[in-house]
Amino acid sequence: MAMATSSLGRICQKLRHCGIITYSQIRAPIRYSKRCLGAAPPPIPRESVAPKFTDDRPKFPGSKTSRWSDKVEFVHPEQFDGIPVYRVMDRAGNIMNSSEDPKLSKDTVIKMYKNMTMLNTMDRILYESQRQGRISFYMTNYGEEATHIGSAAALNDKDLVFGQYREAGVLFWRNFTLDQFMDQCYGTREDAAYGRQMPVHYGSKDLHFVTISSTLATQMPQASGAAYAYKRAQNGLCVICYFGEGAASEGDAHAAFNFAATLDCPVIFFCRNNGYAISTPTSDQYRGDGIASRGTGYGMSAVRVDGNDVFAVYNVTKEARKLCVSQNRPILIEAMTYRLGHHSTSDDSTAYRSVDEVNYWDKQDHPIARLRHYIVNQGWWDEGKDKAWMKEARKEVMEAFGRAEKRKKPNPEYLFTDVYKELPTHLEKQMNEMKNHVSKYKEHYPLDTFERWKE
Repeated sequence: MAMATSSLGRICQKLRHCGIITYSQIRAPIRYSKRCLGAAPPPIPRESVAPKFTDDRPKFPGSKTSRWSDKVEFVHPEQFDGIPVYRVMDRAGNIMNSSEDPKLSKDTVIKMYKNMTMLNTMDRILYESQRQGRISFYMTNYGEEATHIGSAAALNDKDLVFGQYREAGVLFWRNFTLDQFMDQCYGTREDAAYGRQMPVHYGSKDLHFVTISSTLATQMPQASGAAYAYKRAQNGLCVICYFGEGAASEGDAHAAFNFAATLDCPVIFFCRNNGYAISTPTSDQYRGDGIASRGTGYGMSAVRVDGNDVFAVYNVTKEARKLCVSQNRPILIEAMTYRLGHHSTSDDSTAYRSVDEVNYWDKQDHPIARLRHYIVNQGWWDEGKDKAWMKEARKEVMEAFGRAEKRKKPNPEYLFTDVYKELPTHLEKQMNEMKNHVSKYKEHYPLDTFERWKE
């Protein structure tokens, strides 16, 4: 130990001569080394004067607590009432509080109704198409139409949308055409992704709608990052991120909420709480008061809305967007709704809920029926107009359906493109192997339904 101390002293002296440390700084490590050798520590003063505090409130950096407690007090969820559900229309289509009426024009409201019913019509035809083996997969939007249309109508059409996979109505509102929907689901040569995505995985750069990913919640941290970029660009736009209450259980949701709140990102997190995630009821999904209650824990403002009331959804989204853009901060919206259909064509919802339950929501609180009641009450719609429109909607969907079925599939070479700017050697080799294999066993491949590749 003596040798070690002596060596330490020589090192310190050299550092002092080099001007790196001062003499007073040398003394501290020497005193410390002596203490290590067993020297007695400096005596503790027997008399000390207690400091005087002018403000004795908690000042810990990790919380906003402003008072002490001299008792053990746990915070229990039963102490708090549930967050109220905001709505504008009752189930009969009557405005409950005139001051909350968004006073949208007749043309806008009729567009809302037509978009919602057109989406419903397309869902029915494409669902049956999958059941007949014409397409591989589909997801309906039954019962959640108001969450799409009400929110989309309140946004700027240049606001960036990150969807989960049940937001086709947002694209309808932004004039994504029936042909584009059909081409994507059928994977035709006109599909923007050349058939490389599963059905219902829509995307549109022109309409500022980021292409859907199958993996749950991956869009959420991406949305926070995009919103941060928008904040830095100061472009007056915001980001909206749709997700389900099941996705809120993913770790990506936590990351997204925390990043957005701490970085003050202009993003609207729009949760469609439809009760069942993929196949898990909310009673098994979480114990707290839904998803909106998590907002304040992350430092975000939050609101809960009747997702079957298109006007209520419109109002909260419009207000949320205003706060996002003007104050650069995230907002959490929880839209309470009900998924009437199966999660997807791979699901059988009768395994986890009763048919009677589904029928109740279909008959008693359908978002399309509620809006229909409103426009009829306003004198803008009647049974004759409704029948004529439903007939026209089905005709338009079936015509687009027919066109998509006749179109050829994309050139198989597209399997290998759009990853690298220049096709690398190993992918070119794989492509040639594919061509040789398919050509050799062409009786097993429907080549006549695909565009021909270059020889």
